[in-house]
Amino acid sequence: MKHITIIGCGVVGAAIAYELSLCQGVQVTVIDQTAPAQGSTAAALGVGMAVISHKVKGRNWQLRERSLKRYQTLIPELELLTGRTIQHNTHGILSLCFAAEDLPRWRSLQAIRHQQGYELELWEPEQVSDRCPHLSTAGVVAGIYSPQDFQVNPTDLTLALVDGAQANGAEFHFDQPVVGFDGAAREASVQEDHRCTAVHTPNQSFATDAIVLAAGLGTLPLTQTLHQSTSIGPVLGQALRLHLDEPLGNLDFQPVVNGNDIHLVPLSNGDCWVGATVEFPPDTGLDEALAIKPEAERLDEVLASAVAYCPALAAGKITHRWSGLRPRPQGQAAPVIQSLTGYSNIWLATGHYRNGVLLAPATALAIRNVLEQLG
Repeated sequence: MKHITIIGCGVVGAAIAYELSLCQGVQVTVIDQTAPAQGSTAAALGVGMAVISHKVKGRNWQLRERSLKRYQTLIPELELLTGRTIQHNTHGILSLCFAAEDLPRWRSLQAIRHQQGYELELWEPEQVSDRCPHLSTAGVVAGIYSPQDFQVNPTDLTLALVDGAQANGAEFHFDQPVVGFDGAAREASVQEDHRCTAVHTPNQSFATDAIVLAAGLGTLPLTQTLHQSTSIGPVLGQALRLHLDEPLGNLDFQPVVNGNDIHLVPLSNGDCWVGATVEFPPDTGLDEALAIKPEAERLDEVLASAVAYCPALAAGKITHRWSGLRPRPQGQAAPVIQSLTGYSNIWLATGHYRNGVLLAPATALAIRNVLEQLG
């Protein structure tokens, strides 16, 4: 039996564990220095912008499309297997357009998506008001509606992936930091002839045939230990949860709304999420960047921007504020899905930046395909 060790159990690591647990003849071990669904996963809103994205070709679109298709089966599959309920929104995404000069670009995207077999609707402001009466159309020139796009609760999803993988025989070891590897290079090398045969934590050693590093911002120190530093930098995001006495809009139609890059995610019982910011740290060392603190005024600006297109939010009560650091690759496109230079049995699945939840299934399938091809 092939033993595969995954380091990191955010949504990406958990998705990889689940997909690999479906493979015959594979034993999956997952190690994380914390509990599952922490780090950037815990701070994500889980908005999956695939069809409504302006990525129309190449690797970025291929990953989005592959995830979109896998999500159609993945959520019901996990709910049936685990008995968990995964909060998700299937009413699509509505993006508000405030600039008339952007309309030709949206019409072009609509035509491309139609050729690709996807719906993308352009609504007049009157249609936006009719279908989403809680939204203000002041300054809105169009609403772009994508019925196939979605939102899913990142924590619900990750925990269901963990339970599903466990049901299929995968083993998880939480609160176990990785402290070393057998077979690690003594110095940097571009020759892919090193092979790690074991992963060590303070309490255990795990023999392994292959390793997947899915540790987000924890990837850099791990690759430094392996003498192949992979540059992943932090970007801070903030969000908040509001409670309103009256639910927003039409209860039969509750899409995720995006206006000026601010998401409004309807939940149940009059609750909603609003976020998230993009706050880059100063150009300093990694330790200083990781210590970046959320600025309350930035989140206040986010809420004000959301209130501008959804005035009812002004009456909401803030019940929770949170923030998290998202892993963004330095010097290459996100995400990083590739072998680790100098090693024949270590793969990177990290640096998803703002699209970890969206791209987790596609990342997992890509890793699974690579490992299956190796036999």
